[in-house]
Amino acid sequence: SRFAKGLVKKGLIDAETQAKLSALPDNDEILSQAFKKAGNVVTGFTYAKKEETRGYPASKKDVRVAQKDVLEVINGFKVYEGLSINNKIITANSAGNGAFIARADYDGRIRLYTPLIIYEDPEGVRFIYPSLGIESLRVANNKRDSLKLKKLQTKNKFKKDPFILAVGTSKLRLPLREEGKLYLKYRNLDRDKDYISAKNVIQNKDGARTKINNKIVLVGTSAEGLRDIRNTAIRAFVPGVEVHFNFIEQVLQNKYLFRDEFESVAVERYTIFICGLILIVSSLFYGVLVLVMAVSVFISAICVGCFYLYTDHDLLFDPVNTSLSIFVIFVVAALVNYLRSEISAREIRGAFGLYISPEFMEELTDDPDKLTLGGEMRDLTVMFTDIRNFTTISESMSPEALINTMNDFLTPMSDVVMNTRGTIDKYMGDAMMAFWNAPLDDVDHAKHAIDAALTMKAALEPVNDALRAQAVKDGVEPLRLAAGIGVNTGPCAVGNMGSKQRFAYSALGDAVNLASRFEGQTKSYGLELLVGADTVKYVPDYAVMDIDLIQVKGKTQPVQIYTILGNETVAKAHDFQAFIKDHDQFINAYRAGDFKDAKACLDDARAHDIATPYHAYYDMMADRIDMYIKTPPATWDGVFIATSK
Repeated sequence: SRFAKGLVKKGLIDAETQAKLSALPDNDEILSQAFKKAGNVVTGFTYAKKEETRGYPASKKDVRVAQKDVLEVINGFKVYEGLSINNKIITANSAGNGAFIARADYDGRIRLYTPLIIYEDPEGVRFIYPSLGIESLRVANNKRDSLKLKKLQTKNKFKKDPFILAVGTSKLRLPLREEGKLYLKYRNLDRDKDYISAKNVIQNKDGARTKINNKIVLVGTSAEGLRDIRNTAIRAFVPGVEVHFNFIEQVLQNKYLFRDEFESVAVERYTIFICGLILIVSSLFYGVLVLVMAVSVFISAICVGCFYLYTDHDLLFDPVNTSLSIFVIFVVAALVNYLRSEISAREIRGAFGLYISPEFMEELTDDPDKLTLGGEMRDLTVMFTDIRNFTTISESMSPEALINTMNDFLTPMSDVVMNTRGTIDKYMGDAMMAFWNAPLDDVDHAKHAIDAALTMKAALEPVNDALRAQAVKDGVEPLRLAAGIGVNTGPCAVGNMGSKQRFAYSALGDAVNLASRFEGQTKSYGLELLVGADTVKYVPDYAVMDIDLIQVKGKTQPVQIYTILGNETVAKAHDFQAFIKDHDQFINAYRAGDFKDAKACLDDARAHDIATPYHAYYDMMADRIDMYIKTPPATWDGVFIATSK
């Protein structure tokens, strides 16, 4: 009528046409009458801004709440201050009126359904309204029914009591969380079975009206432009009407997802605690790879377990936050593991970086478990080496030149030790102590020590060449550095030794003392290298030369000493084989007490070209034999008793 009057004023229609248009029934009234005739239509409303609210939603039946629970309900349920409602003409003849509000979680997905909402008017008065789904269930059962909300009393004082929403005279009882919501258990709707086009219903195409007879029918839209597309827990971009469909269906089937906010959270926290504790303890014994495998197993088990409980038992546990918490613990445990390893590696580098080779250090830091930083007994091969005639050399040099010379001597010697997997124990003026088979195991420790001793002579040649060139430049007598080396193998105590204020990784034992004595005897025998019998047995293929049976100072038992001319290649050479045959005849005759025969055999051995570096030794032995020939010993067992170190 108002529209027609407007057209008359604009001169678009005449009065007669206006009368005919005014006589037409109002479309809203037509729809309302249709609702009245059907008697089973539920209309809806949704939320809006406070200033957009134009009235109160029509309430067809009150929601009854026990007086003792009212305060908790209105303070605990979601409160809306603004609503967008239908035309009163339309809702006047509807059988029910409910909110089709479906609020998403923080990630935009709808997981919870609100069967009841609370509207607070401008005066601060609060009213309880049912949702579209609840109203549909009530009207489908009996539109004269009301809804009853009551609190379920439990004996657990640590958690909040849930609510039960009863739908009229039906047997439907909805368990609500303390904030008046419940979890939706979605299923994927079939567009062919669960949807019917409104056009087909109007035209009654393919028996559409028969299909919806005695059914709860939800009328909604699926066009994206109408802005009712939602994201559910299992699918994205679905029509919003599906949210209410799934709610009604699970209520009718009496299938609910249960998540007890006390017990479920407790289970999740215990899971995090147990898995986290396992990861933390494991990080003390295993590397990152094991931790990665463990956290993968934990997270996979949690996801599979939560899915199983969800699908088969309607129990809802949170796999995301639980898995994320365990992953965070894994990251922290891995970081602590890394820091602990780095600190351990730094300590190892600090303790051994100056004493072992970089390759040896890398092996040690890669596997610190190989290191035992306490005292322990193990077989070591020990070496002592020092400069010959150091006192004479030091008297002719300035302090600065002496230090430089010492550095020139010790640097190549140290390099040789470290390059053969040895550990430098200490420097003692012109002397150096080293050992093999600690801190890391070295099954060939004796061989490596002998190789180092054989290499040291060659390593000094560039140093002597440099000293010779400097002496020529300065116009002085050139110095020649030579080393005396003693090597022995045996059980030793090895570990951190010293005081609480200062300590070092070192070795002690009889084998160490013997190695030191052997080095001291190199001067008496005119040799650069003396080796004990326990070391020689580890290199049976080397060019070994028997030197003497000696009782060193401070010992009561004799030991056999040897020198070594070279490795397996030298031992197989023809000149060495011929030489060692004559030398062994000399040693055997000497130990047998046949000194005259020993003297003759000594001359035969010294005549070999390969024996040239050992003439000082043979001269010393010849003088000793001459003394024994002149003054035969009262008893003879082949042992020479040393009177000096």
